[in-house]
Amino acid sequence: MPLPTPSSCLDLRGTPCPLNFIRSRLALEALEPGAWLQVDLDAGEPERMVAEGLRQAGHDVHPLNLQEPAAAGGDVPLPPGAARLLVRRHGG
Repeated sequence: MPLPTPSSCLDLRGTPCPLNFIRSRLALEALEPGAWLQVDLDAGEPERMVAEGLRQAGHDVHPLNLQEPAAAGGDVPLPPGAARLLVRRHGG
């Protein structure tokens, strides 16, 4: 199944909690319902906390296996310790 093309991409690697969640939520609010946001962030706790918070807010969150092609810009590799989420804004 092909990955959706995000309407916007956000690089939050190195951004501490809870700022990474807040910035993700604000970026989603700027999108139309049903639009996709790509979020790159630090793996581990930041990834879990942002994904959980966005799910609780009603968004569809899809963690990507970094071996898969990026959803935007072709193959965009991420360094070790990074994670990528595709998030669909609720309401679409």
